[in-house]
Amino acid sequence: MPAYVVANYRISNLDAFAAYPEPAVASIVGQGGEILAADFNSEAMEGLGGPVTFLIKFDDKAAAKAWHASDEYQSVINLRLENTSDGIMNLIDDAA
Repeated sequence: MPAYVVANYRISNLDAFAAYPEPAVASIVGQGGEILAADFNSEAMEGLGGPVTFLIKFDDKAAAKAWHASDEYQSVINLRLENTSDGIMNLIDDAA
């Protein structure tokens, strides 16, 4: 069953964060993920969501977890964690 990663956050240090997207996307694609939506100007309809939102599809939750734990992603995760605030990353199953 497909699974999705939903990431939403605010960038607190744009200059340092700039090194994150390219290797992060490469790690997603390299692990079989597909970016379905990416928006640096998303709008919260409820709550205090940040302006940066990604929706990433994987074959299943195991594949998403394997991406997140991969050496390739772990080598760049700090570029996101250290340069964003108010962020979340959720893993959800397909509703179908």
